[in-house]
Amino acid sequence: MMNVYDSCPAFEDERFLLRFVKQEDADDLLKVYSDKNALPFFNSDNCDGDNFYYPDSDRMENAIDFWLRSYETKWFVRWTIFDKTISKAIGTIEMFHRIADDDFNHVGVMRLDVRSDYEISDILQVMFELFIPEAFALFECNEIITKIPVYAVERINAALKFGFIKSEKLLIGTNDHYAYNNYWTVNKDRSL
Repeated sequence: MMNVYDSCPAFEDERFLLRFVKQEDADDLLKVYSDKNALPFFNSDNCDGDNFYYPDSDRMENAIDFWLRSYETKWFVRWTIFDKTISKAIGTIEMFHRIADDDFNHVGVMRLDVRSDYEISDILQVMFELFIPEAFALFECNEIITKIPVYAVERINAALKFGFIKSEKLLIGTNDHYAYNNYWTVNKDRSL
């Protein structure tokens, strides 16, 4: 089996390409992470106060540097999402295998961040279909969780269509010990 930290695979369909993040993505990703309308959909649980709002190039470049270092230390992987129809990065997907003393031990945690104009059910469902089936093996897990706030109606619709269910369990932050809610879960045998 491929070790995602030795070689990071790309995922592609006719419209979207997901590939390992690069510093050269900074200009396009600045449009994602400075988008105040996208910010409420980002999952910053247990991220030491970082809310993923990067209003300038320096902050965006520093974030990418951190993502690259995190990959080197095998903490998490961040893919850039390209819309090939406009030749632009429109978001990222982060994934890691979580080890914790709570109900979400040994699950994969997925963070999906897109520009607000891509927060559309059909597009989000394509992201799930393109990425999640491969992520179970890459991150050696049988369950993947993602945070979806109650107001994220497009994302909820996409998650339901893919096979996610809302969990009543709380994620306990390993850094801050705070109990986070609004997690949705999909098991390997329930996904497409």
